Amino acid sequence: MSVARTVAKATAEIIDGKEVAAQLRAEVGESVRSLQRQHSVTPGLAVVLVGDDPASQVYVRNKGQQAREAGMNSFIHRLAADASQEQLLALIAGLNADPSVNGILVQLPLPRHIDEEAVLQLLDPRKDVDGFHPINVGALVTGQDCLVPCTPMGCVALLKRQLGVLRGLRALVIGRSNIVGKPVAHLLLREDCTVTIAHSRTRNLEEECRRADIVVAAVGRAKMVKGNWIKPGATVIDVGINRVAGADGKSQLVGDVDFEAPSRSRAPSPRCPAAWVP
Repeated sequence: MSVARTVAKATAEIIDGKEVAAQLRAEVGESVRSLQRQHSVTPGLAVVLVGDDPASQVYVRNKGQQAREAGMNSFIHRLAADASQEQLLALIAGLNADPSVNGILVQLPLPRHIDEEAVLQLLDPRKDVDGFHPINVGALVTGQDCLVPCTPMGCVALLKRQLGVLRGLRALVIGRSNIVGKPVAHLLLREDCTVTIAHSRTRNLEEECRRADIVVAAVGRAKMVKGNWIKPGATVIDVGINRVAGADGKSQLVGDVDFEAPSRSRAPSPRCPAAWVP
C-alpha cells in the first residue's frame, strides 16, 4: 500500500503503507523460517489466473515474487481466457487435494462465462487465503477464527500499527462490498470500534464523516469524499483506485477521497493521522 496525500498537508502525519508492508513481509518470512526449522515445512501458495488482463498479470506476478521472497513455494497456474468452467474447477479440485499447497488464490475478476460463486465455493476453506468462501465469511461475521480478505486486514493492520488500541473509536466505512466494505466493518467491530457502514446512497454522508475518528473509503467513486468533511484528528484510509482523465489529457489514478478540497484549520491530533492508502 502506498501513501499520497493527507487531509492537512502541513501538520498531518502520513502512514507509510510501503514501510508497513515491508515490515509485515519480514515478519512472515521469519514465521516461514521457523516452520522450516521446527517442522521441515515450507508453505506453498498457488495463484490461479484465467485470461490475460494486464492488471491481473501484474498482481499475480507480484504475489508470486513476494511469496518467494518470504521463503514460501509459489505455484502460478495460468489458463486461457476461453478456458471452460470445468477446466478451472478441475484445477482447483486438484489444488485442494495437493498437500504441498497450503493456500489458494483465484485472481478476480474471472471471465464472464465462468460462475465466480461456484469457483469460490469449491475452494477448500482452509486454503482460501482471500477469505471469500462462505464458511470463512460466516466465521468472520460471527467472530470466529477464519481466513480474512487481505485488503480489509491490511486496513486494520495499518490502523493498529499507527493508533495502537482502537477500542471505543468511531469508525465510518464507506462502501458495502463483500471484498472490502463488509469485512473491514466486521474486523473493526472485533477491535471494539463503534462502526457505521455508509455507501453511495447514504444521506448526509458529509455529516457522517465529520463524526468519525476513522474513515475507510472503499466505495469506488473518484474523489467522492471531500477533505473538508474529515474532522481534525481523524484517520483516513482510502482504498479507492479510480482512473480519471488528468489536466494534460492523460489518465491518472485517484482515490475515493479528494484531499485537495480545503481542510479546516485545526491541526490533527498526534493520535489520529490522516492518510491515503490505495
